[in-house]
Amino acid sequence: MGTEGIQDKYVNPYTDFGFKLLFGTAMNKELLISFLNALLFKEEVIKDVTYLNAEHLGTQEYDRRAVFDVYCENEKGEKFLVEMQRGEQQFFRDRSVFYSTFPIREQAKRGEWDYELKAVYVVGILNFSFDNSDEEYFHHEVKLVDLYTHKVFYDKLTFVYLEMPKFNKTEDELESMFDKWLFVLRNLASLLERPKALQNRVFDRLFETAEIAKFTKTELSEYWDSLKNFRDWYSVISTAEKKGREEGREEGREEGREEGVREANLNNARNLKQLEVAIDIISQATGLSKEEIEKL
Repeated sequence: MGTEGIQDKYVNPYTDFGFKLLFGTAMNKELLISFLNALLFKEEVIKDVTYLNAEHLGTQEYDRRAVFDVYCENEKGEKFLVEMQRGEQQFFRDRSVFYSTFPIREQAKRGEWDYELKAVYVVGILNFSFDNSDEEYFHHEVKLVDLYTHKVFYDKLTFVYLEMPKFNKTEDELESMFDKWLFVLRNLASLLERPKALQNRVFDRLFETAEIAKFTKTELSEYWDSLKNFRDWYSVISTAEKKGREEGREEGREEGREEGVREANLNNARNLKQLEVAIDIISQATGLSKEEIEKL
């Protein structure tokens, strides 16, 4: 396959292929280390990471399965779960908490154990905004806090959410490595050349890896499929939101809008099934459960 249909110079990190290429392979783990240090510690605290099994089953046969985008641990045994959230889900916070239970429970030891745990970090890179009360506040760091003392009650469980649509710094405004990493994630697919502000060894590696022209035929084919799924998802989300707003206005009440959105989601899910888009992608795009989609 050639590059037909792919006009960008660099890979889109919001695609499954792009995100895992940059952050989910041992060959490029220095990129993940740099990103986590810039995000969580502001200095080189993490020296190395080991990738762990990204697919998890619960402790019982009937438990739900969890598939993480990137799951690793550092040399101290601390766990890092990094997720790219491409579209808003009604219960995405619940999903984050649910996912955090897997790296917590798997630390249980057989025999005598005093319940000491290693730290767990859940990082959500969000391609949407969930807090519309403040257009400047996009970096959420959440811990368990005592509401009376306002002090951190437990410092070994941290949730970090990045509302990427709110990050609007230009190249000239980039100061820290944190700024630079968010700029890359937000703008990589639209860049025609490497920005002067991103001239260091880590970004040497990133831009070399991300250049589509250097992909093998197999990588190019996999990326095209992933990009197509991402575009299908984006189209479905946009259509559902537009149709939901229109039908909601016509009904003149919230019930009408919700029904309109659901009907649009059902129709789009049927169309995506006919295009043989993966059930997981359809579910994420439409908000419908896998069971609902399979019955269509």
